[in-house]
Amino acid sequence: MNVREARARYFADNGFSEASYSDGWVKAKVGPIPICFPNSSSRKRAIPIHDLHHVATGYATTWTGEAEIGAWEIGGGCANYWAAWGLNFGAMALGLVIAPRRTLRAFRQGRATINLYQSGWDDSLLDLSVDELRARLAIAEPAAR
Repeated sequence: MNVREARARYFADNGFSEASYSDGWVKAKVGPIPICFPNSSSRKRAIPIHDLHHVATGYATTWTGEAEIGAWEIGGGCANYWAAWGLNFGAMALGLVIAPRRTLRAFRQGRATINLYQSGWDDSLLDLSVDELRARLAIAEPAAR
């Protein structure tokens, strides 16, 4: 499966869409409570990469999964993606409370791999196979779902 197809499946499984990359507001739920916040230009720049990291790593979009992916991205560094740094530190902090072992494991894995914040977005990433993306990021095994 190529990354484009895997990302489409990720979107469908989680109720996301590529259209949200350009939306002015982010709509999310905290339990049954809907929240909205501005979709800043910094977040718009980071979120396509973040989504490919979900595809490559297998981390879920649950609270624990977001803590894991946040810790993984912090471990690898977020370069000059300021929204990624901020959102990931918040997710990682939550993870240290709700799933400390999994969060620390993800951070260690992030230290041992590469992430796309270092090289930036390129549309050709979507044409790679998921295995090629994982190889590029030095991910040996995706997270168990």
